[in-house]
Amino acid sequence: MIDRDHALPLKRQAELAGISRGSVYYLPRPVSPADLGAMRVIDELHLEHPFAGARMLRDMLKARGFELGRKHVATLMRRMGIQALYRKPNTSKKHPQHQVYPYLLRGLAIDRANQVWAMDLTYIPMARGFVYLAAIIDWASRKVLAWDVSISMEADFCVRVLDAALLRYGKPDIFNTDQGSQFTSAAFTERLKTEGIAISMDGRGCWRDLRVVERLWRSVKYEEVYLRAYDTVSQAREGISRYLDFFNSARPHTAHDGKTPDSAYYASLPAAAKAA
Repeated sequence: MIDRDHALPLKRQAELAGISRGSVYYLPRPVSPADLGAMRVIDELHLEHPFAGARMLRDMLKARGFELGRKHVATLMRRMGIQALYRKPNTSKKHPQHQVYPYLLRGLAIDRANQVWAMDLTYIPMARGFVYLAAIIDWASRKVLAWDVSISMEADFCVRVLDAALLRYGKPDIFNTDQGSQFTSAAFTERLKTEGIAISMDGRGCWRDLRVVERLWRSVKYEEVYLRAYDTVSQAREGISRYLDFFNSARPHTAHDGKTPDSAYYASLPAAAKAA
């Protein structure tokens, strides 16, 4: 969004973009090795105990030899883009500048490909640092339609993944996400509206409907990420690409009686889509 090499002054670029000038000049400090180690363990604990908040994670970390305060744990959780999954008060509170859309999946029978797509982001630890993985999954078949990794969680990163899925697989009837700022941003929601796709969003901190993507994260991390120590972003991308190819085309899925997501996806496509 901000081009530091552009002839237009940074101050003016910030004004045009509608963001704080201070945020343009601020350069974040690199994450310390100690924090990276703690974040790796927090990621694993969050997968096993998604209800655990900063206080519980603090105590779990202490049992593993990490002496961190609750506020420090909460800071690392925010950096990782995770939160405890439980019902909270004021879950309908909206982002002050972003519209939040209603949840459309209640009572809906999802039984065919391209009926509902879901998207989420997750933290991916590396040997020195971390990246974020975004993926779009077809709800009925569990097939991963598009994905990418990035060093930030900006909306344009998510839009690129969305564009890739739309280009390759057409479009769904409904697109479901959480209320993360990436997904409530105008850039993301307008892209869906342009395609005539109904937008569905979970309540804040609600686990119920992104559980399909959460299961994908568990598989990706325990069967690929935690077995590696990626040195570079390109290595992370290569490893995740290899795994997701396996996940789609060769890994049996219990939800489909041992069929692969690829098999389930193409078998349940509407006849018109298959003909196209």
